[in-house]
Amino acid sequence: MFINRLNQLFKPDRILYYMDASEQDIQNAYHGILPEDISRYGGSFGTYDYPGVFYSKTLGKAVIGIEYRADDERVEYPDELKSIALKESFFYSIEIDSDIRINRELVRELFEKIASDDDAHRNYSDLSIKEDPEIIAVFSDEGGDKLRLLYEWKIDDDRAKLIMEDNTELLDKETLYQKAFFDPITGHHNWNHLVPYLEMPRDCGISDYAFAHFDIKQFRIINEVYGHIAANKVLSNVVKAMNRADFIYASARCHNDNFAMMIKDMPQDETIERLEHFFEELSVLEEDPNYRIFYRCGVVPMQRAMLSGNRVADAGKLAQSLGTNPNRTDIIMYNDKIHDDIMWSSYIKAYLDTAIENDEFFICLQPKFDIGSEKIKGAEALIRWNYKGREILSPYRFIPYFEKDGAIGKIDDIVLKKVCRVLSEWKAADKPLCPISVNLSRSRLYDRNLISHLVGIVDSFGVDHGLIDFELTESATYDDTEHMIKLLNELREKGFKISMDDFRTGYSSFSLLTEMPIDTLKIDKSFVDKIGTENDSEKDIAVIRHIISLAGELGFSCLAEGAESRTQVDKLKQLGCSVIQGYYFSKPLPLEEYSRLYV
Repeated sequence: MFINRLNQLFKPDRILYYMDASEQDIQNAYHGILPEDISRYGGSFGTYDYPGVFYSKTLGKAVIGIEYRADDERVEYPDELKSIALKESFFYSIEIDSDIRINRELVRELFEKIASDDDAHRNYSDLSIKEDPEIIAVFSDEGGDKLRLLYEWKIDDDRAKLIMEDNTELLDKETLYQKAFFDPITGHHNWNHLVPYLEMPRDCGISDYAFAHFDIKQFRIINEVYGHIAANKVLSNVVKAMNRADFIYASARCHNDNFAMMIKDMPQDETIERLEHFFEELSVLEEDPNYRIFYRCGVVPMQRAMLSGNRVADAGKLAQSLGTNPNRTDIIMYNDKIHDDIMWSSYIKAYLDTAIENDEFFICLQPKFDIGSEKIKGAEALIRWNYKGREILSPYRFIPYFEKDGAIGKIDDIVLKKVCRVLSEWKAADKPLCPISVNLSRSRLYDRNLISHLVGIVDSFGVDHGLIDFELTESATYDDTEHMIKLLNELREKGFKISMDDFRTGYSSFSLLTEMPIDTLKIDKSFVDKIGTENDSEKDIAVIRHIISLAGELGFSCLAEGAESRTQVDKLKQLGCSVIQGYYFSKPLPLEEYSRLYV
């Protein structure tokens, strides 16, 4: 029998509204089929739980009902149903398969077994199973596959009240020490206990050390699928392994599934080898030998660890965050490049607003050409940073850092405003105008006011919406496809053009093409690079031909970026590409030069 032990919970005084039910009604409810007279109240304001089956001691039978908060004038109570007042209660909650034919005796046996070996690790109170419960409740999930059982427990010790009242006199020193420096689930030291080792390593005979910070990949899945007991066992096994390992000086469970260790200083290859062996021994889930547990670990070498002192965890966690492969254990060594990236990132984020005030950002325009006539078709706006007037920074020096913390929106706005300003100037001078594409960063796509914000900028310069082409990178479409398509449709309805940048040939890319409202599909430079070279192959050509053909059938214009030779241009023209962009025709140009040559 599958049993997922969920949690212990509290329900206050409440009213159970119910209807009498036959045995068949009860069995139907166990499989998610509830009477309309009850199910229609699910999710109503003031309900404490879902509709379900309640074994009531007072009623002496099982009924189908739903619990409401009492005496609230805002609640619309189902007065046509019978009701009974219930006193505040504590419950233990578990989940089992719905194919188990349950009765009160079986439920009692399940919870008695649980009571014998699990206290749910409550920090400030102790509960035990109630001998004669007033309520036992059973709820089915929507699909009828699982049953959630609630069994009433009683309170044995309430230390939480002492904490809330700041009553330190009744809390003994041992209890306070345990809460301050030990993890309640594993009994191991917590982060507070490890910090003194980092501050004063000499006090425990440690002369130097490296530092490791790690977590368990997909730990939430273990919790949800195999239950808290299985998940807690994984945490405890990690602790046992840390205590056994001869290369670990001191360790801690920091929070959730995060751990920290002070370890011996060893050559890098030896450090990685020892950690790989350490994690490999912790890779099997006892409840399911076929489930592999993977870890991601950031290691701070001795020199950097010693220099960081009690702030070394910041470096360890940063390195740890770089372990993104879901199907293996990642061990990432913190190095000077990561350190320099952090320092640079922190500095330019702090300096960004000053740079904007000083107008240090400027744009270049890279022309797009009609591949048939080889005449100007438009341009792409590319940002550059005249950093303090001393150095011109390419986008890779700052864009990735601003994307991580959401500041990229300021950069996007700078580009859009500068593009709109120059289009407005050309319009006033009665110059011919072509669309200019600007990047729309993916981190902005969940801004509720994005559409009105973009429209406001463009309209403030009096620019025709059709002259602005928002480019969205292919990877940006995978976070929330439904929201993405809705947003793009709204932009199209406002008259803007939409391009998908850096298109590749992943399954998700092709499947999205039929849904996304785009005008131009930009073929990634990695495809164009292979044309007209010794690496040119029929397979590569076939892929590009089919992308161009598919774009045509779906009504998109197809733009190839990165063309650097006449051979590439001619081949792309032969394959049916309509627009081209690359160094063969022009590199990105300052506004003045672009205006002189093409406007």
